[in-house]
Amino acid sequence: MPSPATAVLNRPPRRSASARTAVSHQIKLLESVLECRVCERSAQGVSLTADGEILYAATQRAFSALEQAVVQIAHARQPPSLTVTTTSNFLTHWLVPRLADFTARFPAIDLRLHTSVERVDLHLGTVDAAIRYRETPEPDLYCTLLYEDRFIVVASPTLGLSRPEDLQRVTLFHVANRRVPADSPSWENWRRRYGPPTLNIDAGLTFSDETHALQAAVAGQGVVIASELLARDLLQRGVLSAPFSNALPGARYYLVTTEAVAQRADIIALREWLLSQMASGDGGHPTAG
Repeated sequence: MPSPATAVLNRPPRRSASARTAVSHQIKLLESVLECRVCERSAQGVSLTADGEILYAATQRAFSALEQAVVQIAHARQPPSLTVTTTSNFLTHWLVPRLADFTARFPAIDLRLHTSVERVDLHLGTVDAAIRYRETPEPDLYCTLLYEDRFIVVASPTLGLSRPEDLQRVTLFHVANRRVPADSPSWENWRRRYGPPTLNIDAGLTFSDETHALQAAVAGQGVVIASELLARDLLQRGVLSAPFSNALPGARYYLVTTEAVAQRADIIALREWLLSQMASGDGGHPTAG
């Protein structure tokens, strides 16, 4: 049975005549240097001699090693991906509208986004950084304070709200299962702080997601207590208004990484970009430094 090399040598020619001639000259040159034959021609075609088989096997190993080296060098020159995990609400309302700016500023960074309501262990290495909403920095992790949030009442301007008493004539939206470390931004807490005391907080509609409550508020169907940061773009576009200056306390947004990657160039770029974007919003409450 012919060897793989012999089968290759006897394939129908696909090269030009000049290329075949050049290969033939190289084989003759090799044979003259080695003082032995590496190929034999017969009526059945061209076959390798025993010495040719040795050279063929060594050549295959050499080209395989060369291919692996090229792949390794090319991979090393590619920028590593930067995987960031955060909540779906933050991604939808704040990060996604600003992604074009990030990619324009840092085209070499391969940014990958991951959303989860569960806390991802950064020490596992599956993600590089997290944008988290909490009251204090996390121990044993590198935490950068990005923004001090608060919760405000927002509604469509078409509802014409101007006094707390106006809340009694509109539908109250409740958001269930909020993962807010601070006191719950509920209508019960709002009524206790700001009134009106006769506000019926048991009525209204309940949503399992703040995004849906904001969409319903934009449609003029009711009023919701929302994160000021997440509602910022809707307020600036004028599709929502904040009729009252009062607010309920929120927690803080942190960029969180392990100490091992905190000074990586792409993470430094992300950190500085986030701080700049957080501070640039009108009426927001960015960190002091």
